[in-house]
Amino acid sequence: MPSFMKDELKKKDEQKLEEMQQEINAAHADEADEAEEAASESAENENEETQEPQDEAAAQIEKLTAELKEKEDRVLRLQADFENFRRRTSKEKEELSAVVTQGMLKDMLPLLDNFERAMAAEAKDGEAFQKGVEMIFTQFTEILKKNGLEHIEVEGQKFDPNFHQAVMRVQNADMEDDDIAQELQKGYMVKGRVIRPSMVQVVAN
Repeated sequence: MPSFMKDELKKKDEQKLEEMQQEINAAHADEADEAEEAASESAENENEETQEPQDEAAAQIEKLTAELKEKEDRVLRLQADFENFRRRTSKEKEELSAVVTQGMLKDMLPLLDNFERAMAAEAKDGEAFQKGVEMIFTQFTEILKKNGLEHIEVEGQKFDPNFHQAVMRVQNADMEDDDIAQELQKGYMVKGRVIRPSMVQVVAN
């Protein structure tokens, strides 16, 4: 084969190889572009998928924060209402106590008047003084009863530590154990509540 033909075939082969290489390079380039595009789409999808939960979490946090703020405001309002209620009831108790005290003292003013009269009559008339003291005692007793004072009954009663204070134990064959033999000091209640127990002797045979 003539050399010029060999050279021509060589050129054709080189040209063919070059074309094939170009095609290969182009194919690689297309593959790279496709891969890059796929990666970009995947990243976008991932971003979208990631962004969506983030948006939901942010919305949930915002909702919970608003609810917490609302509850905090409610607690503060309740605390303020409670403090106002406490101050109001405390003031009402003080006012009620003052009214009760004023009413009792007002009831005792006639008693004070009679004391003054009895003291004035003492030097002149002993009998008048005695009657005055008796009247004062009666008035005083009525005033105390009016304000809820009650005498704790002990006659014929058994000893009860809720109402009685045993200061002495005595033997008495005519009485049973725990019978009250004698009242040494009167006890009193106010509207059912003991303010001073009766001091008593209790039988212990």
